[in-house]
This record gives sequence, structure tokens and C-alpha cells, in this order.
Amino acid sequence: MRFAFIAAHLNVFRLDIMCRVLQVTPSGFRNWRRRPCSTRNIEDEHLKLLIEDIHGQHKGRYGAPRIQIELAEQGHHHSVRRIARLMRDLGLYGKTRRKFVKTTDSKHALPVAPNLLDRNFTPEAPNAVWASDITYIPTKEGWLYLAVTMDLFARTIVGWSMDCTITAELPLSALNMAVSRRNPPAGVIHHSDRGSQYASQVFQSALRENEMLCSMSRKGDCWDNAVVESFFETLKRELVDGCVYRSHEEARNAIFEYVEVYYNRKRRHSSLGYLTPLEAECQATAA
Repeated sequence: MRFAFIAAHLNVFRLDIMCRVLQVTPSGFRNWRRRPCSTRNIEDEHLKLLIEDIHGQHKGRYGAPRIQIELAEQGHHHSVRRIARLMRDLGLYGKTRRKFVKTTDSKHALPVAPNLLDRNFTPEAPNAVWASDITYIPTKEGWLYLAVTMDLFARTIVGWSMDCTITAELPLSALNMAVSRRNPPAGVIHHSDRGSQYASQVFQSALRENEMLCSMSRKGDCWDNAVVESFFETLKRELVDGCVYRSHEEARNAIFEYVEVYYNRKRRHSSLGYLTPLEAECQATAA
């Protein structure tokens, strides 16, 4: 480390002065410079380039575990500890988890459904259990509200909708998109919170028309819909935090790209054994 410091500061300080201060000899420094780099150091430098490339491709969202999986896909098998060490050397970090913020207001007189899901977030097949929720995205034009419908089997976002108002039409549009894409069989469980949008007559009618079973979280319990809440936390951590959207349209485009291009098709999920949602569904279909 002392020799490396000297090499980095030769244009700043005299060699003999640095050697005297650091208690090494000039001849020892010259021998160190002539010594070839170890195989381990050469591998580390090559690995750093690969890590930087993967980190950049995923826009700084990946930490060491997901980068390890990406490297293994390329034929480079290394421990998480080694990758984490090299990331620290490079000053690279995955985006950290955000604190949960409650956004649901369930104070209404509309009828609510029982909790059929009961926190069973691992259905055995696609199109068995869907879950939905609403969040908000800040922009300079005001809040942009986002509703999603998720297939819990592979955490796939099968429907989504965005608007500057938070009426029942917002989650209804997400539901209609999911139905048109998936053409689900009768008996799909649709889970949501007790928000007035989901308890509304228009939304409940749509569930009945599509022969879906309505399930709702218990009052004030965000963990009953934890998977969708986790998706929103991930979206805001990996996409929204640190961004200032100048308009609703700019935010819409960014969210569309994240959901359709990145999240469903490229992002590896720890809950899926580090497969993407698309890969997990393809494996299930093949099986």
C-alpha cells in the first residue's frame, strides 16, 4: 500500500522524501514497480470492468448478489464477498431499501370482502392469484397515480394504469389491461386493500363479470398485500428516487420503460431464485 501511494504521487512529491516519511527504501520501491502483477490482481482488474458494465446496464440498481448471478450467466463464477469488495473499491452500490409509507384510506361505508389470500403469496401456477394496489409518483405538474395488477406466481405486472386523479377508473383500467392480455380462467383470486376504489360498485362489477373472487386485506394491515407494496418500494428506490420529473408525460414514459422493458423481462428477483418474471413463467409453461 505504501509503494502504491508513492507511485500515485510521484508527480507531487520527491521520491526520497516519500520513502523517508513512509519508512521504505527507494530501491525497494523500484523493485516493487518492476515486479509483475499477481494473477489475482489481474483477475480483479478484469472483473472490475465486468462489474462496472453490469452495474451500468442496470442503471445502478443491482447489488452484489444480482451481479453475481449476471456474472455466472456469462461464465464468471465468483463469490458474493469478492464482488462486494470490488464494488466497494469502485465506489459502486446497489440502491438501498426505502421506508414503507401508508397511502390507503379505507374509511368508507362500502362493503368489503374477506381476506381469501391470507398472505399465501406463492400460488402454484400463473393466473391463479392477482393482486393490485395504487401508489403516487411526484412530478412538477403534481402527483401522478399508478395502479398495477400483479400475477403473484412470478411477480409479473400484467396490467397497469396511470392518471392524475385517483378514482375507481384507475385500478379498473389496470384490471382491464390484465384481462385482455391474460384471458384468465374463472375463479382467479383478485386481492387488494380496502380502498374505496376497489370497494366501488364499478370495480366490483368488473370482478363479477370476469368471474373473479374478491379478496381484501384486513383494515390497516399493509402486510396482507406485501408483494405489491414491495414492488412499489422497488420501483421508487430503483427509478423514482433522485429523479425530478418535469411533467406527467415524462414520468409515464419512465414508468412504462421500467415496468415493461426492465422489471418484467430483465430484473432478477431473489424470490424467484434470481430468475426474471418472464423466465419464471416460461419455465412453468414448459414444465
